[in-house]
Amino acid sequence: MKSFIVAITGASGSVYGLRLIEELLKSKCRVYMTASNEAFMIIKTETGADLSGKTEAEAEKNIQRHFSSKSIKYYSNTNLAAPISSGSFITDGMLVVPCSMKTLSGIANGYAGNLIERAADVCLKEGRTLLLSPREMPLNAIHLENMLKLARLGVKIAPPIPAFYQKPKSIKDIIDFVVGKIFDSIGVGHKLFKRWD
Repeated sequence: MKSFIVAITGASGSVYGLRLIEELLKSKCRVYMTASNEAFMIIKTETGADLSGKTEAEAEKNIQRHFSSKSIKYYSNTNLAAPISSGSFITDGMLVVPCSMKTLSGIANGYAGNLIERAADVCLKEGRTLLLSPREMPLNAIHLENMLKLARLGVKIAPPIPAFYQKPKSIKDIIDFVVGKIFDSIGVGHKLFKRWD
């Protein structure tokens, strides 16, 4: 069974992260989720789902209920003692979807001031897959330099940019294309969109 850390940050596009988790769970992957405080607010604003909780355990119950799965474990972004903050805790990699420019900068500069940044730093030092889906536009030179710095370290930079050759008929089709491209990048099979032929 593959296992992935999935982090959702406060950038718009939380639907991508939620759909990604849903499909990972359907693919029988184990998911270790973390999210910034701002992410919970964005999730509620963009989807209506309140996944937050007053405690880590309460948030985990809400998240497990939302995904109808016990194969997802949640760790608060302030919990630097969480297993995913250690290189001795083995996963197949980490996906930050969507990734705010603040988080991207923290990862690019080795800040590790919260669990998202620390878990990403662990993936870098252990040589594990790290994929960031930066959600901002237009991009300034600082954003681009940080992405280039990370790409040179082997980080996969996968902005949620849809294609239209599969003739999407709904927003879900557009979201599924982006999630499918992320799955392609991490080696997880899927049938989320019609491939170019």
